[in-house]
Amino acid sequence: MFDWLNTATRERRRQVRFDRKHLEARTRRFLIRYLAADEARKPQFYRAVEDVSRECRAAIGAPLSELEDAQIAEATSDAATKAVLAQEKRAKTNDDSSSHFMMDATATVAVAYRRAAGAYSTDKDMQELGTAAVHLLTMATSYMNGQNEPGTE
Repeated sequence: MFDWLNTATRERRRQVRFDRKHLEARTRRFLIRYLAADEARKPQFYRAVEDVSRECRAAIGAPLSELEDAQIAEATSDAATKAVLAQEKRAKTNDDSSSHFMMDATATVAVAYRRAAGAYSTDKDMQELGTAAVHLLTMATSYMNGQNEPGTE
């Protein structure tokens, strides 16, 4: 039993180190830009994270009804992390600011879902960053759902 706990703890620490290296700076930059944006630009941020979230959930492969919430969150985060790494690889060939915006949005989604899966329970800084990302994703989902309702503009 203790071997399993040690393995799980090591894996969680490895995951946090990886996220700090590949996702933290992008997520912080996205959240800072969101906070600095005027009300007219905020919907752009909402659409970006909601679209990324939807795409990553669709990429899971298994029916969501068959998975536990933590499994959905972890699988969505993994899909978003893979997307960030793929986008970084493509971005080395062209320096397009819109691709950086989408990489930052994708990293934010990855951190939000990793936080929802409970991966940051031992790291206060990443837990706080993840909480901010979850709040933004929640606002984005609410905003986008409101845009899709009949009678709303």
